[in-house]
Amino acid sequence: MHVSRLRAVTSAAVLTVLFVVLLVLVVARWGPLEDADGDIAEALHRTAVTHHGWTEANKVLTDWVWDPWTMRIGLALLAGWLLGRKERLLALWVVAVSAVGTALQQGVKAAVGRERPEWRNPVDSAHYAAFPSGHALTTTVAFGLLLWVMALCGARRVWLRAAALVAAVSVAGVGFTRVYLGVHWPSDVLGGWLLGAALVCAAAAVYPYSRRVPPGRQDEPVGESPDTPR
Repeated sequence: MHVSRLRAVTSAAVLTVLFVVLLVLVVARWGPLEDADGDIAEALHRTAVTHHGWTEANKVLTDWVWDPWTMRIGLALLAGWLLGRKERLLALWVVAVSAVGTALQQGVKAAVGRERPEWRNPVDSAHYAAFPSGHALTTTVAFGLLLWVMALCGARRVWLRAAALVAAVSVAGVGFTRVYLGVHWPSDVLGGWLLGAALVCAAAAVYPYSRRVPPGRQDEPVGESPDTPR
């Protein structure tokens, strides 16, 4: 098995196990987890109530910049760019993984049915059940797919690093906004991160890699780097 595929399989398995463990703890309403969720959520909510400017900034970030529909539009544009490069299978894969992520998110939410935090003085509101966070999951899937596609298409290391930095800030940032605005428990966000990352790794693991070389990179097969063992 190719070393990159093996790494993706291993990562997907580990992340899935971690998500299942968290899911069991959430469903069982494990005391220490609920206590930690409550303490963190309450502390951040107190800040959100008193710091109106910072709260409004978080609303803009969560409702526009890192909103799930913003992420899905970004993935649609990525798929369109891939179609322009005649990477039809890869474009279809991006769309399919995004759709699977949405289905998983809604399916788990419905199955678990976890209540969102309730406050006497809420600063924001949200729909559907709490676990896992759809914002956290969708942002993780979107940026995970972006980084994977960039690597497959032979993006330069400097662009990969820049994209990874933006991805890290966005994934962490959206998780913070959801808890800060009082619409999710911290474990909801963690669940979204774990499930989203597991999905991206699984998608990378089962993708039928082609040996075709992308334009301008005639020395490297798709999915491999100059240092990859053959």
